[in-house]
Amino acid sequence: MTDGMFSLVLVGLISIMCQLLAYRVKLPAILFLLIAGIIAGPVTHTIDADVLFGDLLFPIVSLSVAIILFEGALTLKFSDISGHGSMVRNLCSVGVLVTWLVITPITYWSLDISWEMAALFGAIVTVTGPTVIVPMLRTVRPASNIAKILRWEGIVIDPIGALLAVLVFEYILTKQDALTHTLIAFGQTILSGIGFGLVTGYALGTALRNNWLPHYLQNTAVLTFMLGAFAASNGLAHESGLLTVTIAGIMLANMKDVNVEGILEFKETLSVLLISGLFILLATRIDFESMQQVGYGSAIVIVALIVIARPVSVLFSSIGTGLKMKELMLLSWIAPRGIVAAAVSALFSLRLEENGVEHVDILVPMVFLVIIATVVFQSLTSTKVAQFLGLRAPEANGFLLFGSNEFARSLALELQKNDMNVTIADTNYDAIKSARMLNIKTYFGNPISDHAGRNLDLTGIGNVLVISPYRQLNPLVLTHFEHELGKEGCVLSLPNNDNTTRQSHQVSEKHAQKLSLFDEWVTYGYLANSMKKGAVIKTTRLSDEFTYEDYLAQYDGVVVPLIYLTDNKNGVFSTTQKVTPKSGWKIVSLILKTEQVDES
Repeated sequence: MTDGMFSLVLVGLISIMCQLLAYRVKLPAILFLLIAGIIAGPVTHTIDADVLFGDLLFPIVSLSVAIILFEGALTLKFSDISGHGSMVRNLCSVGVLVTWLVITPITYWSLDISWEMAALFGAIVTVTGPTVIVPMLRTVRPASNIAKILRWEGIVIDPIGALLAVLVFEYILTKQDALTHTLIAFGQTILSGIGFGLVTGYALGTALRNNWLPHYLQNTAVLTFMLGAFAASNGLAHESGLLTVTIAGIMLANMKDVNVEGILEFKETLSVLLISGLFILLATRIDFESMQQVGYGSAIVIVALIVIARPVSVLFSSIGTGLKMKELMLLSWIAPRGIVAAAVSALFSLRLEENGVEHVDILVPMVFLVIIATVVFQSLTSTKVAQFLGLRAPEANGFLLFGSNEFARSLALELQKNDMNVTIADTNYDAIKSARMLNIKTYFGNPISDHAGRNLDLTGIGNVLVISPYRQLNPLVLTHFEHELGKEGCVLSLPNNDNTTRQSHQVSEKHAQKLSLFDEWVTYGYLANSMKKGAVIKTTRLSDEFTYEDYLAQYDGVVVPLIYLTDNKNGVFSTTQKVTPKSGWKIVSLILKTEQVDES
């Protein structure tokens, strides 16, 4: 009992340490989780998942994978696919099939395994996933169109690739029966999965739309009913539950007037506590002897996946899209495998072991090798490849404004007039709606949430301005984006007068330096009051004849410089960094009404 408790606590501690390390070095957490699991398992024999959980290991892994696939399916909105070009649609349909058809025979010949296991492995490794793609894109910084394609491919392909893997898996299981029962059993699995999925998705969507569930119970109830449908479907037809939860998630995501954002955010806690621990436990079960038996065949499969299967799938998917060859080359180079591949392979291997299927012992090690190889290799090389192809985006000069108030919307419109990339984020829907009506790019929700990590496009964003009234959330947003953008980014917040007058609001000197946006007396209240009294935001270009000193003299006492725009770099006026604008610069300023200055 004591040893079991110690092992469980150790798994939790290791998972948190891996998450923190991934956060610091800006690499996918799955890489560190898998490495830690290998060290804790086959290397040091500190943790043994089979001994720790016994007969409960399969149900735990099975339910965890169901949660992962359900959450992935909730992000699969048909409107998102159609809104991001034919290339995304092709990669997630034609590309998946091409990758599967290419890698399956290569796996069969290289590893000397059955066609069924080769097909299952090929289906599993068709998925990429946002958990590995997004951190890589922030480092590589590819051209905007390439970044969008890769990002949306990662979001959409998870449930589609997993669905293909589920179908192959079901075929392998039913094929073990007598030949006369094979097609019947397979048909039952498909019908049960689709039927339970449609019913579950519609029932949950109807309950959410009509508010039949109290708000505080929605997340827990949806999760519980989903797992209930998973178990019921499996009871009717073996292993049809994965198909059920995938179909249910897709249907729920695409029902009208059903908000699933809260359910997606609920996944954040599960991903840290449950999913992180899951991958450490799965990695402890890797059998080095099986990997050694594979030998050089594993290297052949991995190389083929990177340099043959991916480029061929991209080439076929690009037909009719008009993408240039160098863009296709970069798309071909970036395709790391992630969480869904690891989880699905582990679940299938457990189930296939119970059924005595041959060669199943190499499935998990091969998938984990693919994950580690693609994440490490492509993380180290993709930036140089993008530079060589001339497809690395220039220095990020765009703006993310947290707070959709009148001042922020006016500032965003003025920056858009100057051809700047601007996004406004806010947790208030009415405020976001006002920005959308002005054709400003927006994100509705908490910008530091896991959902934002998947859906908030930070491509080209180099400046984050915190100008919201949410005093509890502002410091968290400030700290989050300081890390996300690193030293190259500019992350500043409006001053808070309370910091100098109230002991409870005292902040560190380092944090106080970030509360320096625009000027020391330009608080949120000041900006809101100025806009209410008729202040406007306008852009002025400086020249040799009209210097910055002339500019200040012309608007003596009625101007608040906000942002400067140059040919090479944009910047923000603040109290901690003094700049002297030069000829050719554009100055975006808040111009006050004379009456406001007189009153002050």
